[in-house]
Amino acid sequence: MGPSFFEELPVAMDALSCEDGVRAVVVAASGTDFSIGLDLKAMGAELSNPEAGTTPAEGDGTRRPSSMAARAARTRSNIKRLQRSITSVADCPKPVVAAVHGYCIGGGVDLVSACDIRLASANAVFSVRETRVAIVADLGSLQRLPRIVGRGHVAELAFTGKDITAERAKEIGLVNEVLRDAADVQQAARVLASEIATNSPLVVQGTKAVLRACEDRSVTDGLDYVATWNAGFLQSDDLVEAMAAFMDKRSPQFEGR
Repeated sequence: MGPSFFEELPVAMDALSCEDGVRAVVVAASGTDFSIGLDLKAMGAELSNPEAGTTPAEGDGTRRPSSMAARAARTRSNIKRLQRSITSVADCPKPVVAAVHGYCIGGGVDLVSACDIRLASANAVFSVRETRVAIVADLGSLQRLPRIVGRGHVAELAFTGKDITAERAKEIGLVNEVLRDAADVQQAARVLASEIATNSPLVVQGTKAVLRACEDRSVTDGLDYVATWNAGFLQSDDLVEAMAAFMDKRSPQFEGR
């Protein structure tokens, strides 16, 4: 995961988000592994920003040390930019399914934790490994994983930086299903995405929006939120089509209206 990845990911997610013909998204990898994390060789210099440690001196063209605050501000700005890239996946209004095979390390876990559903091959290995390279994970794992697997499991993974197998990932709820190999997991992800895509896109995207909005709300507030949502969307053409299809004993053809 190098500079081009972080530049292109939000562009791709924005295009998919805006394309009405897209009803579900699969995130997969074509290489030996899903992701071995950040390209530290390419990204390390950018994050530490050596140029941030100096400022131009007047007159002689040399550089002098800048303040620690200035260096920290530049580093923070770089981190926030990378965070926005990963968050573009979570912000996609369409359901996003991750198909993981091989290693999924560090930034790879940040990425899959931003997805809605995760499937894994039997050889998948997950690791929140930042502590092993003296970094506090900062692209979303520590914020999103507690809502997926629970705080205790996150603490164990993040404090130790240990590897866990696909089966262990399924046990703690990180992945929904474990498949035989990369081909099987990617096929299963596409089948699942296709199954999602047969439903009304208005309702599927509304369900994702309600789930996300209710994460930090009480049950009472969440019920009030979804009541308000449905007050606006229960009049859709898709609902009329669903009722007609039920009466005609046929499969509905939803158009997202």
